[in-house]
Amino acid sequence: MTEAAARRTPGTPCWVSLIVHGLTATQEFYGDLFGWEFRPGPDQLGPYVRGFLDGKEVAGIGQLPPDRHLPIAWTTYLASDDADLTAEVIRSCGGTVAVGPIDADEAGRLAIASDPGGAVFGVWQAADHIGTMTAGAPGTPVWNELVTRETSMVAKFYQAVFGYETEAVVSADFDYQTLHLEGRPVAALHGVGQALPRDRGPHWMTYFEVADVDEAAARVVELGGHILQPPREGASGRLATVADPEGAAFTIARSSGE
Repeated sequence: MTEAAARRTPGTPCWVSLIVHGLTATQEFYGDLFGWEFRPGPDQLGPYVRGFLDGKEVAGIGQLPPDRHLPIAWTTYLASDDADLTAEVIRSCGGTVAVGPIDADEAGRLAIASDPGGAVFGVWQAADHIGTMTAGAPGTPVWNELVTRETSMVAKFYQAVFGYETEAVVSADFDYQTLHLEGRPVAALHGVGQALPRDRGPHWMTYFEVADVDEAAARVVELGGHILQPPREGASGRLATVADPEGAAFTIARSSGE
């Protein structure tokens, strides 16, 4: 896929965004690592820039107010045709809406929510800004996965809110469910039990495509980040989990089909 559709099916991961303390330094890190160029706005929630590859929007980075001390983490946004209605359903299904729904200038309407396990995600109702406009090339988000303790209960939440169909991996020692919309996989839930990091809790993980996982992991360290899980072979290709200099974790991946 090289072009985003004009309308995203509700529940489709459509954008990823990061809020940090040092906006300029973070732009330099991701610009060097992924080749992103940046343009400002919208700044509804404070200073904010969008990362571009070949003129197409990929991801967003904002700046925390100096007096705010929140966990630094990538946020996965899920598409909605009506952010206000989605927020109501989130609350009725045991989730929490922490921000919004609010307008982001002319770009669209958003909410920041968390599921019953505490994992934070965004809701995006597109207007002028559809979301990530390119995929499949190095530097683009290619997958989003909820890392949680166990999937059975939280799967019911996401099914109720977004209408996913789920496909479970049946295994005594592997708790994994793929989320499908209109017959295609769009995201996944991964239950890791006691292996869930205590300092993070349940969280959505963004996967970014890279040309070479080992080289990209080494570059992360050179740029001031660090490796959380070293390069390894996964079911769909080689991957590594890393963190930027402010501690935001993400996974870099290279598809085995390429």
